[in-house]
Parts: sequence; structure tokens; C-alpha cells
Amino acid sequence: MIDQASGLRELVSKSDTKNSKFITIASGKGGVGKTNFAVNFSYILANEFKKRVLLIDADIGMANVHLFLGLDKGKNIKHLFTGEKIENIIQHAVGFDVLVGFSGIDDFFEMEDVSIQTVINQLELVSQKYDYIIIDTGAGIDEKVASFLRASHKSYVITTPEPTALMDAYALIKTLYNLYKYDNFKIVVNMCKNKEEGEQTFNKLKISTNKFLGIDIELLGVLPFTNNLRQAVKRKELVAVLYPKDGYTNSIRRICKEELKVESVTHDKFWQKLFDFMGKN
Repeated sequence: MIDQASGLRELVSKSDTKNSKFITIASGKGGVGKTNFAVNFSYILANEFKKRVLLIDADIGMANVHLFLGLDKGKNIKHLFTGEKIENIIQHAVGFDVLVGFSGIDDFFEMEDVSIQTVINQLELVSQKYDYIIIDTGAGIDEKVASFLRASHKSYVITTPEPTALMDAYALIKTLYNLYKYDNFKIVVNMCKNKEEGEQTFNKLKISTNKFLGIDIELLGVLPFTNNLRQAVKRKELVAVLYPKDGYTNSIRRICKEELKVESVTHDKFWQKLFDFMGKN
């Protein structure tokens, strides 16, 4: 492992290292377009705004980022826990890097602490290569999703105008705030007929979180429903690649611009915090 750490340090030293931003993307329920947002957001940040991006599939049990990008599911985060070098696991997508997840990752959170610490050291070091680390978590809320959210610089919550999606988004926010006093949520309303529907949906959520939790949330953006998204998924391509002028693509582009306005912050030891929150250290 000494040689492995040395190789990582050399890899990082060749890049212009800076503080990385960790953004966790979550949702109260499945089917709201969370992963589609994650992959297209990563693509636009990397290709149009020239940021170094690592997308991590942390959807425990239902990992599927590789399906959207046509990547090899056989090279995934599981191998990091069995001693493989991280630079051999990270795959290259269209302009950004990806750490593919896999179903059944729960088994690998039962490793001995020494193995976990080795993994943490690798992840901390390689993360320095990137401007943004985007983490696509599973839908809903459990201890592991909560740990990713708490360790992140900020969290994007994806929801839709559907009442059940809105209720589940509120439940996610409520759980994180009541248990951990975490309140750094940015809301993206997806599958909207128009901007007004998205804003009305957000206002319902904002009123509830303010009234019952006493916290303010922020609307990050409204994404329109588009048939082009389905076509892109069928072709294992990104809508941002196939349809760069689509309303959905333009909306994510605006979200990227808003994100880039935010001043960079130091967020050291994300991975150490994550595994601490999971009770593994």
C-alpha cells in the first residue's frame, strides 16, 4: 500500500490541486430524474465550464450511472475495498471521470477499520485532482444517504410536482434536520410543464419547511419535461450531448452558472467524515 499511496501522490502533484467541492444529489423517492440530472450536470460542468469533475455512483443497491454513460460495470467501487488501485477503477466518460457503483455495496461497509482507513486515504488523495466531486446517492433516506449528505458541502434535492414526490422530499429534509440539524438544501424541481409550475411546487415545499422546521431552503432551478430525455436514455447518451439546445439542457446550464457563482470553500476530510458518520472509524 506504500507504493499505491506514492503513486497517488505523484498523480495529484502533476495536477493543479485546489479545494474540491463535494455536492451530494439526493431525492425523497425514485423516479424523479435524480441520476439523469447528475450525469448531465457533471457533463456540462466539465465540458462547457472546463471544471475537473468526478461523478461517484453511491446509489447503494441500485447503482446505475454506468447505464447512462455506457461504462463497464465490472470496474466499480467494490474493487477499491479489495485492494485495487483507485486510478485503475476510475473510468472516463465524456469529459469527466466516474467511479461506478454496484449493487450489494452494504457488504463492503463491514470491513475491518484498517481496510476502511486505507480506502479513506486513497479517496482523500485522489479527490484533490478535481474541482467538483458529484455524488449520486440512492433515493429516499437511510443512514448511509444521510452520511453522504452531512459530509457534503451542499446537497441538491431533486423533486417533481407530483404530490408524493413533494411529500417525500419534505420527509428527507425533515429527517436530516431533526436528527442532525443539517439544513443546507438546494431544490431542483424536475418534470415541470413550465417555470410557473416548478416555482409553485417549490413554494409549497418552502412554506412547509419554514413553518414546521423553521429553516429556509433555496430554489436552485426548474427543469422542464422533455421527450428528448427518454430518447437519450434509450441511446445511452446524454441529453446534453444529443440535444444541447433542449430546454432541459439549458436549465441545467443555468444551474451550473449559479453554482459557479458560489465562492470556493475549504472542505477537508470529506471521506473521513463520511465513514465517521457511518460509524466505521
